[in-house]
Amino acid sequence: MPWSRSVFSAALALLLSAVQAWAAAPAVITPGQPMLDLAPHLSWHHEPEAHAGAVTLFARAAAGEFQPLPNGRTNFGFRSGAFWFHTRIENRDPGETRWLLVQRYPLSDRIEVWLRRADGTIDYQASGDHLPFSHRAIKYRHPNFWLELAPGEPVELLVRVESQSSMQVPLALYSPAAFAELARDAQFSIGLYYGILLALFFYNLILWATLRDPTYFWYMFHITAFGLVLFCLNGLAFEYLWPNSPWLQDRCVPVSICIAQIGMQQFARIFLELDQRWPTGSRIGLALIVLFAVLGVASLLLPYRITTPIASAAVLPSVAWIVIVSIVALRRGYAPARLFLLAWALFLIGTATFALVAFGVLPKLFITEYGVQIGSALEMILLSFALAYRYGALRNENERIVREANEQLERSVATRTAELSQALEQLAEANARLRELNRRDNLTGVFSRRHFRETLEHLLVDMHETGASLAVLMIDIDHFKSINDELGHFTGDACLRWIAGQLQVALGSQRGVLGRFGGEEFIAALPDTSLAQARRIAEQLQEDIASTPVQIGDETIRLTISIGLHVIPAGTRTGSEEAIRRADDALYLAKRDGRNCVRDSTALPAATD
Repeated sequence: MPWSRSVFSAALALLLSAVQAWAAAPAVITPGQPMLDLAPHLSWHHEPEAHAGAVTLFARAAAGEFQPLPNGRTNFGFRSGAFWFHTRIENRDPGETRWLLVQRYPLSDRIEVWLRRADGTIDYQASGDHLPFSHRAIKYRHPNFWLELAPGEPVELLVRVESQSSMQVPLALYSPAAFAELARDAQFSIGLYYGILLALFFYNLILWATLRDPTYFWYMFHITAFGLVLFCLNGLAFEYLWPNSPWLQDRCVPVSICIAQIGMQQFARIFLELDQRWPTGSRIGLALIVLFAVLGVASLLLPYRITTPIASAAVLPSVAWIVIVSIVALRRGYAPARLFLLAWALFLIGTATFALVAFGVLPKLFITEYGVQIGSALEMILLSFALAYRYGALRNENERIVREANEQLERSVATRTAELSQALEQLAEANARLRELNRRDNLTGVFSRRHFRETLEHLLVDMHETGASLAVLMIDIDHFKSINDELGHFTGDACLRWIAGQLQVALGSQRGVLGRFGGEEFIAALPDTSLAQARRIAEQLQEDIASTPVQIGDETIRLTISIGLHVIPAGTRTGSEEAIRRADDALYLAKRDGRNCVRDSTALPAATD
């Protein structure tokens, strides 16, 4: 009916205006407010194709096409495409104009931030673990961005997040002082957690070294692997282990989860003595180990968006299976399974909350975000107690057997250690001789091409650290083929040795490094040498060789050399391949210009990427 359509249109218009009014309400920073959670002020838009740009999305936000966060939550589970978030911010605190925007989830692939000011200017920043860690405003495990917010000036904030990980975007603004307190408290909590893990690891390492019980080894394996999982999930692995490798950051989560599950299943099999108490359960545990091993290898090859949800989802049934086998072992009279069951129940609760947050089922609160740390810490402490209880129950029964076995094992270990030490000493001597042979060219005695390249890499690193220049010389004996053809290869070899000796003497006083590049070509590196100095040294070399005849048997031979020179100025980053190539191109110029001369790379076209 016409009147019903009018009412519906009016209601729709009213709803749209309410949404637009809500989206336009700014997030206000009041004086003395150290932190502002942006979730209540955000509107969002999901773009499955992830093609649109910031200008388009600013326009859509202005048109009211963004919608409020569902129940105020900023976690959306594993979803593809780009997620856009928009809000308006007004800073009413005249004493604080610099604010840090923190995305409190470390595993997002790419986060882009646009800040549009009242005059239309836009500030842009990007971060995430698909960019090197150095892109972050502050070296912190969570992506972060500095925002300059002038008092009284309303600004628009547009955030784009695209990730193959769980889509969690808890955004907050911090004053510098508030962020310092946040970082301090977070680092303390994380340090406390890893301190517990390290204490348990070394305590059980001592027990394993003393008792030679494989249960302790697999317990340490479980601690180490799960510690690595959380190191990756907390963003600490990207911060400290591979800050310039997004590929490793993508793979570390599913791979570490699979390694941890392997350790958990194997530890449960051995601790609960499933081979004797429940062989079927033991075989199922082995099958799970194989499954996680295959998934771990697949995680290195398949996309992150496929392997991570599978690995995360597989944690719950894996831990649930451990609870099941614990109940079976307890019902079959194995008393240590009681503490073991309690430990894994706590871990299951913590892991379940973390997984449900990752899939967007539970909100991101302290207890849910850190439930896996709390549960795993309690689980590992209880497992340590369970190990002690198990050992105490078996100690009296096995004391004599363990003592005799340990004595025999210690004698065997001592014998094997002595044999191994002797073998290692012999191997070390052989390796030392082999390394020296590999470093030197057999004919001339100078460094081999491979060792020279390695040395050049070290010199380039030292050059960047000290701020000095570095010269690379490519040296070729002119018309050397005619010497071999007319006087024979033995005479040619003697000429090579003589040239090598002359070059070593001349370059040694300059702290130079000399290597044989191949055939009649030599290559040298002169640290802390400018272009003028390098050219003077090269020209002196060329003149000395040309003016000194070589006496080989009855033959008096006059040799000349052509030299190509390339100097890497201080502060320039150049790889060894590029430096050698430029010197070689300069050598080509010297040959083209008639040989018996020196040419440098300044006459060459500028290097391009």
